[in-house]
Amino acid sequence: MRNEEGRVSKRQARAWAGIDAGKGHHWAAVVDETGATLWSKKIDNDESAILTALGEILDLADEVSWAVDISGTSSALLLALLAAHGQQAVYVPGRTVNRMSGAYRGEAKTDARDAYVIAETVRHRGDFAAIDVPAQLAADLALLTAHRSDLVADRVRMINRLRDVLTGVFPALERAFDYSAHKGALVLLTGYQTPAAIRRRGRARLTAWLAGRSVRNADAVAVTALEAAQAQQTALPGEDVAARIVADLAAQILALDDRLKRIDKQVRETFRSHPQAEIIESLPGMGPILGAEFVVAAGDLSAYADAGHLASAAGLVPVPRDSGRRTGNMHRPTRYSRRLRRVFYMSAQTSIIREGPNRDFYLKKRGEGCKHIQAVIALARRRASVLWALLRDGRVFTSTPPVTQAA
Repeated sequence: MRNEEGRVSKRQARAWAGIDAGKGHHWAAVVDETGATLWSKKIDNDESAILTALGEILDLADEVSWAVDISGTSSALLLALLAAHGQQAVYVPGRTVNRMSGAYRGEAKTDARDAYVIAETVRHRGDFAAIDVPAQLAADLALLTAHRSDLVADRVRMINRLRDVLTGVFPALERAFDYSAHKGALVLLTGYQTPAAIRRRGRARLTAWLAGRSVRNADAVAVTALEAAQAQQTALPGEDVAARIVADLAAQILALDDRLKRIDKQVRETFRSHPQAEIIESLPGMGPILGAEFVVAAGDLSAYADAGHLASAAGLVPVPRDSGRRTGNMHRPTRYSRRLRRVFYMSAQTSIIREGPNRDFYLKKRGEGCKHIQAVIALARRRASVLWALLRDGRVFTSTPPVTQAA
């Protein structure tokens, strides 16, 4: 029996709530064990509105299973309020929602329909990952690492723009330095950007100018710049405007480098306050930055039953695609944490620089005929097992395996 508002008045034993999350508002839909809609409403992304809706939904059934399609900042308040009231939500990927939409009648794309599909999907499937509201330390690391990633992306964009503008007026100088790693070259561009300006300054005065700004190997930078200036005697159209743009970009990149140093220090200090930081950082190639990203991407390690589950979450375990007589057809998975995979891949690639068991394993795989990427992925898979075992046993990494004690 339904009441005047169209909701079922009889309390159900169990219900499933799907939430199509958004920045300004969410849409929640609740279904019963038959798939019938019990409740469907728009909810403002506001604490009072969410609490009101939460109370109404919990009154519908003795047990409510929650599911959302976004686990980021848009749903942070919603998830925190659910956790505060003893409710836990699972994450249903947007790709799954889109595919499941085709199984239901109609082609309309609305928030209400998406919320209904999310609820129906979680009603039929019970294997979605639960969302844990991060502790304060994990939340801090998530914000810091995300901010750092944005700054790094801005730096790459500005360097590409600088090289493009400089190529149009002074290609010889653009080829002379690696501006992504040479601070002295960026300092040079803040003052001199054209061949004529560098030639007028001369080697001695240019060296003194660079040295006064704490540039290492100032004389070598001045010599390289003068060689580039001597190679181009022609002034190209737009040179003056381009020079000002290049100087401005160089100054912005230098300022951004200072910001990155400060954020790196903050990430390092915050990460090392984590109780398992020493264990994570003891693994060769896993510094504080990658360690912080691992803590954010992996979440609660108790969710991984064994090392294979951790490696699978990182996309390091191939999946079979057999059909008929074709067996053993292994492929790269499509559903995994890109961020977690990057942590293991980058740390594995860093670990092979120095002598040790990681480099030995990499060279062994290369000797077996694996290409560089294949060998690094194989090493990353092995390192996932090692790191999981270290965290399970609460011990730091050593190059020699521990002695197994007799029972």
